[in-house]
Amino acid sequence: MSGKDENNMSMNGIDVSGWQKGIDLSKVPADFVIIKATQGTSYVNSDCDRAYQQAKAAGRLLGVYHYFSGGDPAKEAEHFVNNIKGYIGDAILVLDWEGEQNAKFSQGPAIAKPFLDKVRDLTGVKPLIYMSKSVCRQHDWAAVAAEYGLWVAQYANNNATGYQTNPWTDAKGFGAWGTPAIFQYSSAGRLSGYNGNLDINIAYMDAAAWKAYAKGTQAIQTPKADAPNGSVLDLVYGVMLDKYGKRDARKMALGSRYNEVQNEINHIATASAETLAAETKAGRYGNDPVRKTVLGPRYDEVQKIINGQSTGSGSGAVYYTVKKNDTLSGIAAKYGTTYQKIAQLSGISNPNKIYVGQKIRVK
Repeated sequence: MSGKDENNMSMNGIDVSGWQKGIDLSKVPADFVIIKATQGTSYVNSDCDRAYQQAKAAGRLLGVYHYFSGGDPAKEAEHFVNNIKGYIGDAILVLDWEGEQNAKFSQGPAIAKPFLDKVRDLTGVKPLIYMSKSVCRQHDWAAVAAEYGLWVAQYANNNATGYQTNPWTDAKGFGAWGTPAIFQYSSAGRLSGYNGNLDINIAYMDAAAWKAYAKGTQAIQTPKADAPNGSVLDLVYGVMLDKYGKRDARKMALGSRYNEVQNEINHIATASAETLAAETKAGRYGNDPVRKTVLGPRYDEVQKIINGQSTGSGSGAVYYTVKKNDTLSGIAAKYGTTYQKIAQLSGISNPNKIYVGQKIRVK
């Protein structure tokens, strides 16, 4: 695929560096080519301009990237911009954020964002940031995701492959980003026109969006994930399996479903074991393994009550500890019984007089 159809909402492309020095980009099918330009504060890819001009002449959309090497973010940004001035307005700009040769990698957004901000200030263009998918979940990238698009990498395997329309990715989400702008899914791409492996990518945008972003007239609007379908229990289960990330990443991934899901998680964490046991018996938390995962550290105490093994319960008995604002009739409603029955089982002579901390038998 090499034509740039303005109405096509995804495009295929490659990224190259000094490892592919001399590649004839006019012969390799691609909608776009992203080329390594610089690294650190001194390295310049000697093949960058040749590759850039060749790809441009062949009608490819273009991007250039800087590999961060753990230096001062402002100085590395200045080095990058000083060496790509002829491409500004024509190419998208990218920060390559990886762990190798990056002494500040563990600091994540605290270092990456100042670099991105500096490039934006110097060029008027908001760069993308490139990282592996696992790194998306290692930090809270919300402040970066709010302004800068994501180019993400994750590989299903190391098998040779051509372009794919629906490449594999795990179900754990993209951290603070709803979805990536560009997805690199293989470093073993095999395409006509080049006898070797290539990094291959799919861009979730059309040519017009790419051009507008390169000119700085419009930021890439990273698609936000739709609010997921499924019951509250399904979504809580997914959260417990870390499918939706944490903090801001979870908010973004769950969208309009966030509050109901988080409320359920908070309820499980704070409700009494007796309440959870009654709700479990009513089917609220499903069956294992879902029940065990959703209840988490509360599972054992809840199961003991269900199995009639709670302290002092006797076989099959269920007990409840009275909390502030409880009434006997309210407790009875939770357990599908009557306040008269609870009063009888617990030896309560006056149903209107119960106290906080009182342990009563409800069944």
